[in-house]
Amino acid sequence: MLKTTKLILAGAALVAVAGCAKKAPEQIPPAPQQSTQPPETTPAPPAQVQTGPVPGSREDFLAKVSADRVLFATDSSDIDSQARSILDSQAAWLNQYPNVRITIEGHADERGTREYNLALGDRRANSAKNYLAAAGVAASRITTISYGKERPEALGSDESAWAQNRRAVTVTLH
Repeated sequence: MLKTTKLILAGAALVAVAGCAKKAPEQIPPAPQQSTQPPETTPAPPAQVQTGPVPGSREDFLAKVSADRVLFATDSSDIDSQARSILDSQAAWLNQYPNVRITIEGHADERGTREYNLALGDRRANSAKNYLAAAGVAASRITTISYGKERPEALGSDESAWAQNRRAVTVTLH
């Protein structure tokens, strides 16, 4: 009986396995074709080319502000309306770039003593500094120096040369 049971079980297993056989498909799908062209890719956007000065640089400052210097009347450190306009444009640029530090150089014309002109140049530089600070530029970002009559912009002993030498110049530092 054991033998018969084994034969019945073996036959049932054989029938079960035979019943699970896959049928061949009626039509075989075509084999995948290999392309000789590389796969399509989306092209990278063109690299951004920097044109003009680097934002926040000395060149950018000079290009965007109305001037880097203000001029003064003889023996004066008063900020006039033209100087206010120039300093307003400098303040706007400086407030846009809060990490840029500046030095304001004070200058005088050749008339007067060395000591007098150093003091006058200092007053001019500080007038410009105080104006910029009042316009929102942190005073800690501004240093001043006076050159008096030692670094003239224009050489000559006439009103035209003297007018160019009575100035405060804003220099950006990096």
